[in-house]
Amino acid sequence: MAERIAHALQEHGIPTFFAPSNLFGAQQWQDEILRALERCDWFLVLLSPDAVDSMWVRRETSMALSDRRFDKRIVPLLYRSCDLDTLRWLRVYQFVDFQGDFHAGCRDLLRIWGVGLKAST
Repeated sequence: MAERIAHALQEHGIPTFFAPSNLFGAQQWQDEILRALERCDWFLVLLSPDAVDSMWVRRETSMALSDRRFDKRIVPLLYRSCDLDTLRWLRVYQFVDFQGDFHAGCRDLLRIWGVGLKAST
């Protein structure tokens, strides 16, 4: 799902950092992700049971929540229903729902940047 969303954003002209596409062999991935977070204007987090259990997702989300640059620029994407106890701070944000129709989720996500959904997505 993350790859589909990253592709849809790129297809609509929204620059992204997506680790599986942007990290290469021999890179220290933790450092590269930290550098990417420093360059980003928005923080999207794809939520699922596995994501909320991931120490790395929790750390990256915590970093974004504590960084004033991301004030009102954190977007939780709900992929699968999950218990948000470990990421309870995200409950104050409006979620973009990707549990059902992918195109509806993309449409709602792209509206953040005032971009309409292309028919090809």
